[in-house]
Parts: sequence; C-alpha cells; structure tokens
Amino acid sequence: MNIKAFLIVSTLFFIIFSHAQKLEFKAPDYAAIERNIENKDSEFYYPNLLRKLKENDTLITADQYRHLYFGQTFQKNYSPYKIGKKDEELRKFYTGNGISEKDMPRGIKLFREALEEDPLDLRAMNYLAYMYHMSKDEAMAKKVSTNFHGLLEAILTSGDGLKCETGFHVISVSHEYVLMNMFQLENKSQSYDGKCDYQAFEKDKYKIPGMYFDVSKLYGRMFDK
Repeated sequence: MNIKAFLIVSTLFFIIFSHAQKLEFKAPDYAAIERNIENKDSEFYYPNLLRKLKENDTLITADQYRHLYFGQTFQKNYSPYKIGKKDEELRKFYTGNGISEKDMPRGIKLFREALEEDPLDLRAMNYLAYMYHMSKDEAMAKKVSTNFHGLLEAILTSGDGLKCETGFHVISVSHEYVLMNMFQLENKSQSYDGKCDYQAFEKDKYKIPGMYFDVSKLYGRMFDK
C-alpha cells in the first residue's frame, strides 16, 4: 500500500484547486463567528453545520467551512491535545506498515469512529478518503475528500504563513503538520513565541525559510490583530 503516493496525488489536486480559486486570505473574526454559530436562525448555526459535515454533505460553502473549523474552538468539547481512543490502532494505518487491501474494511471502521470522536481530525479524514479509494468506493472517497479540502482551505484563507501577523490560524498543532504534508514540506525545528508556532525549514531547501501558524485560540489566548 503506497499511502505516500496517494498523499502526493491529493497534494497536486489541492494545489491545482487552490490556484484555480485564487485564494485570498483574511484572519478569522472570532467574535463574529461565535455570534453566528450560536444563532439558530443563521446558516452558520453550529449543530446544523456539524451534522452536514458528519453526513459528508458536499454542498457546504467556503464561509460555512470557516465557521465549522474556527467555530470548533467555542464548543464545550474542544480539546486540541486530546488523544483519541483509536490512536494506537490507527498508527499502523498512518505508517502503512503491514497494511493490505484486506485491511480496508477495518481501516474504514476505525477512521469513521475516530471522526465520530473528533469530526475535525483532518489527518483521519484524509486517510478515510484514501481507504474508500482503495476499497473502490469512489463516491464516498470524493465526498470525504471534498470536505477535507474545504476545511483545509479554511486554514489556507486565514493567512499566508510568512510572518506571525499573517500566520495560518489552526485549532490543533497536528493541523500544522497536515498542511505541511499536503505541500510536501518537512520542518527542521519548531518554536513558539507566545502567539505563533514557527516551523523552520532546512536552509535554502524551499522558497521560504519557514511557516508561521497562529495558535492563539489553541492556547486559549486572544491577541489584537
């Protein structure tokens, strides 16, 4: 099983998708998001958005994905450092060691359970799409992949990552690595300045020396922009 090959295909698709959409970035307005997701008459009412995500609705809009992603920080069960119940068993699927096509049904079940526990587990969502693809269920693979890329776009439209003031906003440190993996970027070191994580790259390996991620919400702190 060549999981890396799948990730590369997914990466190329997303790069093409991103350029086609000509993404522009804007830091999330957390106060407005909180108001919207708590308004039962709003299209952004969080329980309804979450239900759509769990049902793999492919008609979720870009604004709705932003409210879904950043609105998670206002949910009572928001716990960015929580270790999932299935993490240990999922590890072998993440590495791909000893996994074959006969393991696909079990993998699908495990990743679905992981997403039931944490609907915004981007890594699990990407691999679930892969499991469906390997099981030749292209319809489900497309649905899950569409929602994965919609949530990833929410991150990519929150900043440009070139400095802390315009860092990508993430609600989990693991999402920093999901984004870097999608663009085949490997970090050399990581540091935190009280507001942003900085992922430094090997000198001259890429066009940029590193990438900034705004984690102020993750750590329960808000900063003036």
